[in-house]
Amino acid sequence: MKIRIVSTKEEIKELDHNEKIVHLAFRPSDMDVFTLVKTCPEIVMIQLPGSYKRTVSKSVKMFLEMQNIRLVEGDVWGHRKDINEYYSIAPSIKENINTFLSEGKSEDEIVDLISRENKISKDMVKYMLETE
Repeated sequence: MKIRIVSTKEEIKELDHNEKIVHLAFRPSDMDVFTLVKTCPEIVMIQLPGSYKRTVSKSVKMFLEMQNIRLVEGDVWGHRKDINEYYSIAPSIKENINTFLSEGKSEDEIVDLISRENKISKDMVKYMLETE
């Protein structure tokens, strides 16, 4: 799974129209979110650091919900955008999720285990479980 990292609001207009998952590394305004959805019509998820997610307006949350776009909390630990504009979640993590599911672990247990072991937000793990 590849997550496109966006560091500034100026980058939004330069994004590929096929981006599906975007991490905003800045505090977006309502207009920034609307521009992002307009620029990337195939977007399915926007990830924000926790402190930024808490400041997103109710109207933006409602807009994203109406567009079936998930707003999740999370960080991209140790990523250097100057080297690669995408943050990748290893395919082995999905394999681990499938293994835990086949072992009969509950979704809550899986979320806790994967999140703790791989430094991925619980929201992201829940998304991965739902799309599995």
